[in-house]
Amino acid sequence: MYQISARGARAPVETAWDALAWADPSPAGAVDAKEDGRSVWRLDAFAETHEEAEACVSIIEDVAPELTARIEEVIDRDWVTLSLEGLPPVEAGPFIVAGSHALTRQSPGRISVLIEAGPAFGTGHHGTTLGCLIALDEVRRNRPIGKVLDLGTGSGVLAIAAMKAGATSAIGTDIDLDSVLVANENAQKNNVTGFTAMHVTGANTPRIRRSAPYDTVFANILMRPLIGLAPDIAALTAPGGTIILSGLLHHQAPPVRNAFAARGLDFQKRIREDGWSTLVFQKPAG
Repeated sequence: MYQISARGARAPVETAWDALAWADPSPAGAVDAKEDGRSVWRLDAFAETHEEAEACVSIIEDVAPELTARIEEVIDRDWVTLSLEGLPPVEAGPFIVAGSHALTRQSPGRISVLIEAGPAFGTGHHGTTLGCLIALDEVRRNRPIGKVLDLGTGSGVLAIAAMKAGATSAIGTDIDLDSVLVANENAQKNNVTGFTAMHVTGANTPRIRRSAPYDTVFANILMRPLIGLAPDIAALTAPGGTIILSGLLHHQAPPVRNAFAARGLDFQKRIREDGWSTLVFQKPAG
C-alpha cells in the first residue's frame, strides 16, 4: 500500500481531489482532503501498487502544478493496533464512537458505538461522519428517528448510531462488498438488531422500495452521486422526514443544495466540520 500526499492552498488541493476521485478508473483506492493548519490544506490518496501511486502523482501535478506530491510506502499494520494508537474517542452530542479499548472507560448514559479502525470508511473521525452524527442528534431531540435508510453505509456507523438512539429499523447500502460485510459485523458487535447492510448500487431497488418510506435518510457519499440520487431520495423519504447529506467539500455544497431544493425539500441547516459540509433537509409534511 502506498500513500500519496500533497499540501498547499485549498483551491489546488480541492482540484486535485476532484480529479482523483472522478478518474475512471481511478488509480487511487481512497482520497481525502482536509485543512492542515492555517490556510493550508492536505491531500491524501492511497494506492495498492507503486505504479498506481505514480499515476496519482501524475494526475495531481497535471491538474494542480503548484502542488508537489510525494509517495510513501505504508507498512502493513494491524488495524486494531492502529485504532489503539491513533484514534481517540469521537464525541458528537451524546454519541461516542471508539474502539473497545476506549469505550470501556466511558461514563454510563452515553450512546456508545463500537467501531474499530478497519478497511471500511467511517470511524467517526472523518468530518463527514461527524457532521452526520451531529445532525442525527438534532433529529433524536426533536422527533422519533423512525425508519432509517443509510446510503453509502461504509462501516455502518451512522445506521448503528441511529439504531442505538431509538430507530425502529435501518437498511444500509454500499457499492463496496467489503464495507457491507464489515457493517453487518459491526451491527453484531454493537448488539444491534433490525439493521441490514446490502451490496447494491443506487437507491431505487426493490428491497429499498418495499421498506419505504423512511423517516431519516443518510447519504454520505460524493457530490455527483448525491445530485443524481436526489429524485430517488426525495421519493423514498416520508413526509416530515429528515435527509442528511454529506461527503461534500465546502465548495461542493451549493449544487447539492440546489438539486434537493428543486425536489421540493426544505433546507434546514449546513454543518461544517474539518473542511467538509453536511446538509440537512426536511420533506414537507403535507
